[in-house]
Amino acid sequence: MNNTIYLIYIISFVVGSILGLVLSYRKYTAPYVTKNIDVVALVISIVGWMLALNGELITLIPSYITITVGIFLLAMVLGMRPGYGRYETFIGFTISALVWIVRTVLV
Repeated sequence: MNNTIYLIYIISFVVGSILGLVLSYRKYTAPYVTKNIDVVALVISIVGWMLALNGELITLIPSYITITVGIFLLAMVLGMRPGYGRYETFIGFTISALVWIVRTVLV
């Protein structure tokens, strides 16, 4: 069962990366962006990192489903064309890591 879950995680990451790359090529025409934050990508990144790292906080849904959805969402931002999504990924990871640290310290 564990090997199947890991395979699902990998497939989710690959599909999310491909979809993120396709969507970013359609959305952005410039080859590189400097210091612009895409609000939609930021929200997707925050939700994805929160689900991937803190999926255990949602008790109604099994953790492997929340982690799979989280990996898919964060891969969409990580898979954007080069130069895009780096600030969004950093902000999303930082917020999620802070929540994870607070959760482990308080529990």
